[in-house]
Amino acid sequence: MDDSLSLDAKLLAESGQGDNAPPLSVSEISGALKRVVEDRFGYVRIRGEISGFKRAASGHVYLALKDDKAVIDGVMWKGNAGRLPFRPEDGIEVVVSGKLTTYPGRSKYQVVIDKMELAGEGALMALFEKLKAKLLGEGLFDQDRKKPIPFLPKTIGVVTSPTGSVIRDILHRLADRCPSHVIVWPVLVQGEGAAKQISHAIRGFSEMAPDGPVARPDLVIVARGGGSIEDLWSFNEEAVVRAVADCSIPIISAVGHETDTTLCDFAADLRAPTPTAAAEMAVPVRAEWLATLSEGKARMARSVQRSLNTAQERLEAQRRLMPALTDLLRPHQQRVDETSERMKYGMSQNIAHARSRFANSAGALRPSILKQRLARSQEQFRRLDLPVSLVQRPLADAQQRLDALWRLAQQVSPDGPLKRGYARVSGPDGRLIANRAAAIKAGDLDLHFQDGVVGATVTDKAPARPKPAPPSASRVKKAPDDRQKDLF
Repeated sequence: MDDSLSLDAKLLAESGQGDNAPPLSVSEISGALKRVVEDRFGYVRIRGEISGFKRAASGHVYLALKDDKAVIDGVMWKGNAGRLPFRPEDGIEVVVSGKLTTYPGRSKYQVVIDKMELAGEGALMALFEKLKAKLLGEGLFDQDRKKPIPFLPKTIGVVTSPTGSVIRDILHRLADRCPSHVIVWPVLVQGEGAAKQISHAIRGFSEMAPDGPVARPDLVIVARGGGSIEDLWSFNEEAVVRAVADCSIPIISAVGHETDTTLCDFAADLRAPTPTAAAEMAVPVRAEWLATLSEGKARMARSVQRSLNTAQERLEAQRRLMPALTDLLRPHQQRVDETSERMKYGMSQNIAHARSRFANSAGALRPSILKQRLARSQEQFRRLDLPVSLVQRPLADAQQRLDALWRLAQQVSPDGPLKRGYARVSGPDGRLIANRAAAIKAGDLDLHFQDGVVGATVTDKAPARPKPAPPSASRVKKAPDDRQKDLF
């Protein structure tokens, strides 16, 4: 390799002759580009499809706009993002307005969005269908979530604009049909902040206490007049649809005309084609109701009268078949007369017999006869007076026999020998032990002495006892030939 270097391959950068382009720093060139872009594209409107939508914790929105050939980044600061009339999502075609600028930190250009709008009704309907599919999948439109509409609500809450013709139509229709107590919650029904106010009003009615200072509605009507899909878009917002679905009070949705459809209609318990129709669905016609009640009252009266007439006819027929009361009583009256005559005859006969028996008894009760019977009785009693010796002799004989029996009982008593130093032996069961074999079999014995009982245990061997010492010769006496036998 040649050691000489060419002019284009110098190691150090130098400014050549006639070079009037000094080198710029990265920040300088980025700033220059930023100024050029912002001066050239101070205000732009861009149409594209949203991609990579993201809302940061700070409230700023970051996204990209694309078509089939290019992509441009976009940013929307918190203040403008909070005023969006709809919720941006990926895949929605929009038209944004703002200014084009660069972001030197990444060497990218981007659009700072001041305003965002949907690109025609097609984009709006696409957003509508996408949100509808999402809420349908969550079950917010299921039929089993629908609550029945009360037949005659005492209080009706209306969520609508207080200055439009809608509230006047509803009040006028309610007054014609059946006057009811109406509570109006005024809200915006179109434009920025309308969806937030509508959802807060619905939730406010739902959270009212039944016994609070203001009567809690039995029915809520969410109403708005007709308009384009953009005008009615507040009733398609997710916050409003969820508030309708979560409301604990039955809701009638009356948004737009008959051909207009919003997501609020799907979530409500009943959809009315117009606000006036909602008032008609809310209450019955008072005159028709009173006529129905009058007709029912008349029918009930005719039914009762017809039943009474039928019962009276049946009673009259039964009365003609029944015998007369006098015919029913005559046999009983005859039996009463016969019984009365028999009682009179029987009573006279009984009185006659009683008088005859009394006369016979009175003749036998003369005083002389009673005195004779008394004298005979007293004589018999005096004869029964016996001497005392005849009673004392049997008593003395009986006492002697009793004493002899008692002496004999004391002689044969098993506790008698105990006083002379003997002991009575018994087993654990209290039975008397009379021999050695029974004592060994029993094992434990009770020795009964005169002054108490002592326990003892039997061993098979007799205890060894020392032999008595032989008596001294001086005290030995000759025993007779017939020695006395051992008592034991």
